[in-house]
Amino acid sequence: MPNPKRKFTRARRDTRRAQAWRLEATGASKCSNCGATRQPHRVCPSCGFYNGKLVIAPKVKKKKGSEGQEPEKE
Repeated sequence: MPNPKRKFTRARRDTRRAQAWRLEATGASKCSNCGATRQPHRVCPSCGFYNGKLVIAPKVKKKKGSEGQEPEKE
């Protein structure tokens, strides 16, 4: 097998290896229902719609003070 005649410097070796680790930003599209940015071909994380249909019901945040308490009745 052929061998290299000279040693590659660490800088040249590392720059060659670093090319594989570059990441590109994925494309983003807007939700047709709420207008938030989302990944294409995925359910919108903010409203739960995909292709104009409700797929996942959005989670409702509870208030801190209302945990475990029933509403007052008169």
